[in-house]
Amino acid sequence: MNLSVLLLLGGLGLPEILLIALVVLLLFGGKKIPELMKGIGKGVRSFKDGVNGVEDKKEEDKKEDSDKPSDSASAQS
Repeated sequence: MNLSVLLLLGGLGLPEILLIALVVLLLFGGKKIPELMKGIGKGVRSFKDGVNGVEDKKEEDKKEDSDKPSDSASAQS
């Protein structure tokens, strides 16, 4: 199969989406779907917080490195 077809989900239209939604509803039930979406939301939020934490850590490291005097400047004094 062509990669571009896979990326665009191969012409997934409204009837196919409705069928998938119906199958999900039948498998999980009406009460379980909100819990499932809540869990997915928490997972996404946790992932974003983790990514932001890594970025913040990198910025702190860069700031600490720029605040430290270089070895050659401390060796001359």
